[in-house]
Amino acid sequence: MTSWPPTLPRPVALTAAELDDYAAVRKLSRQRLAGVAAAGTPGRLDRALVGALADVGLVGRLFPASHGGSLPGEVSAFTLCLLREAVAAESPEAETALAMQGLGAYPVLRAARPEIAARWIPPIARGEAVPAFALTEPGAGSDAAALELAAEADGDGWRLTGEKTWISNAPEADVATVFARTTPGAGAAGVTAFAVPGDSPGLGGRSLDLVAPHPVGTLTFDGVFVPGDHLLGEVDRGFAVAMSTLDLFRPSVGAFAVGMAQAALEAAIDHAGSRQAFGGPLHRLQAVAHKLADMATSIHAARLVVYDAARAFDTGAEPLTIRASMAKLVATETAQRVIDDAIQIHGARALERGHLLERLYRDVRAPRIYEGASEVQRTIIARRLYPRIGKL
Repeated sequence: MTSWPPTLPRPVALTAAELDDYAAVRKLSRQRLAGVAAAGTPGRLDRALVGALADVGLVGRLFPASHGGSLPGEVSAFTLCLLREAVAAESPEAETALAMQGLGAYPVLRAARPEIAARWIPPIARGEAVPAFALTEPGAGSDAAALELAAEADGDGWRLTGEKTWISNAPEADVATVFARTTPGAGAAGVTAFAVPGDSPGLGGRSLDLVAPHPVGTLTFDGVFVPGDHLLGEVDRGFAVAMSTLDLFRPSVGAFAVGMAQAALEAAIDHAGSRQAFGGPLHRLQAVAHKLADMATSIHAARLVVYDAARAFDTGAEPLTIRASMAKLVATETAQRVIDDAIQIHGARALERGHLLERLYRDVRAPRIYEGASEVQRTIIARRLYPRIGKL
């Protein structure tokens, strides 16, 4: 019999094989990954965890067989969502490590010269190397068109000068997809993408200590030389490289959030069913029962929006960007509320350091900001409502 979390109805759009895959990945994550993740140092790159993800075959499912993975072609958005949701429900740390292998590598896979992609993608797919996606700067977060990291032509390459911050896997990544300003004053039209090896002279950085224990840090570029063949795509067309990657990964950020919300709901249902209060189990109190009902309904709705965006990406159903933004917005905001409600149902015990919900509460806050904050997603959605105007 196909396994699905008993707390929610099975989405009718999922095939039996997809449902079985979800269950299998959750089991694999629980049995093979959660322990490895727990043994790592919070907030630092965990190469043992990346290796474990590769050993169980999950990293390979992000990449084509032609580049060291296990897929006949590129990963589908739906498969990416299913994987991220299932892993997140058991180990947000493992999910984050898996997602970062894809996010930092996909611009290289899609836009690099064949010899550069052949150099980096196979070791990433095997879990032997880790990438970074270096877009955000101290003065340019969600407004990617305001990037200031300078890239100046130098012989047969470029010199990069400036700083990136809140970058996944920084400063320890083996290679970084870096977006830099090649034409001053040109906004999004003057940004170029580069593949920058992590051992490049002049490249530095430090780890950042965030509320969510994710491996995030800064990158500093002191005249870092990048050979011309490390260009990703075309000069001044790097913004398109970034956006095409984000269109693929934004719905899966929603899936990450749904997975965490699912874990919180399951914990809340178990607790409300066993905790005795006022003469009976907690769930018999209408205030608690209605909260659980709202949590379950919200998760189901968010999951369907995420799946719709993923299917649209895979089939080329337009518009893609608004669907991706809706998926990320709805799912991350829903997960924040659901986890908060789960804590309320548990009471003070959920505030203890190390409790599942305490960890989820810290983990869930970041997705409402990275890869475009919720306010940016609302702006993107609203702009699409006025196509003739193009902006608010």
